[in-house]
Amino acid sequence: MSGERDKARGSDEAIRESGDGIRGAAPGTAPVPLSVLDLVTVGAGHTAADAVRTAVGIARTAERRGFHRYWVAEHHSMPGVASSSPAVLLAHLAAHTERIRLGSGGVMLPNHAPLVIAEQFGTLEAMAPGRIDLGLGRAPGTDGATAAALRRTERLHEGADDFPQQLAELTRFLDDSFPDGHPYARIHAVPGPVQATSPGGVQSRHRPPLWLLGSSGFSARLAGSLGLPFAFAHHFSAANTLPALDLYRASFRPSEVLSEPYTLIGVAALAAEEEREARRQVLTGALSMVRLRTGRPGLVPSPEEAEAYGFSATERDFVDTWLGNVIHGTPDAVRQGLDDLAERTGADELMITANAHGGPARLRSYELIADAYGLPG
Repeated sequence: MSGERDKARGSDEAIRESGDGIRGAAPGTAPVPLSVLDLVTVGAGHTAADAVRTAVGIARTAERRGFHRYWVAEHHSMPGVASSSPAVLLAHLAAHTERIRLGSGGVMLPNHAPLVIAEQFGTLEAMAPGRIDLGLGRAPGTDGATAAALRRTERLHEGADDFPQQLAELTRFLDDSFPDGHPYARIHAVPGPVQATSPGGVQSRHRPPLWLLGSSGFSARLAGSLGLPFAFAHHFSAANTLPALDLYRASFRPSEVLSEPYTLIGVAALAAEEEREARRQVLTGALSMVRLRTGRPGLVPSPEEAEAYGFSATERDFVDTWLGNVIHGTPDAVRQGLDDLAERTGADELMITANAHGGPARLRSYELIADAYGLPG
């Protein structure tokens, strides 16, 4: 019995060391905490296994260099993105890291039963106590037909409208707090708090903090009203960033989780030793987006394929607009771009996603950005 109590105390100590699990410290000379969003991309000539190995390398690099957290995002039916199952990926990453926070950026809640998500992330919390984040979105993370296959219903709009109710249900499962008389009052998400209150229970009642994700105003307002941290997808919805952050801050009501607003924004950024090489690398992501937006999703093309591609005038306009929102160039240029973005938006945290064809270019980018800010390691 004493051994079980020692394990519980060890878990509690890990949780205390992580603070509230939300706020981070700005490392080196960075203006705010820096984190990583990894889409676990699969490049032409590479396999999903290669992409997962790269994800492990990026997570371990981020941990070594002092990044605050590492998230993966749920996507489906996209050959170039191997992150359809965030919980499975996070379990693998938890086994290869020791300190960095790991989480979803995000799980698309309407695709899943809330109880299943509570069970999955309760399991992750047991694997990596005090290190797990649960970021939630209401979009499908794919096209309508794939969403219908995932949800086994054609009523997709209804699922998005039900998001606040689904969120409330998930929170109840995570906290084991359905009131007496509720149909789910005798149902418990396990692993979870019920194991702390059962006879002989020694488990901590701590559970992963919830984040709401968004690319428009809906989740911004909801996160503010609930006093939850808010993550905005600036990397693909830059025009909406400032309005959404303003709406979140105006809607914010203090809660047990936060006494004041906390905002994170996703930022597309890639650094290379030379500006031309950075441009070659980010062009691969731009071509991937062209193909995705025109119904031709595929593996991430190589820099050589992207340079040789014959963009139409319309496609070229799209690429120019897309790359205008990607901070890329030398490490000094990327650092300046990130500093300017943090100042312009007032974001409390920057989560960097480096989209390129190959793992080495992405890994090198995070190292160069860390160097530019004087991060340890």
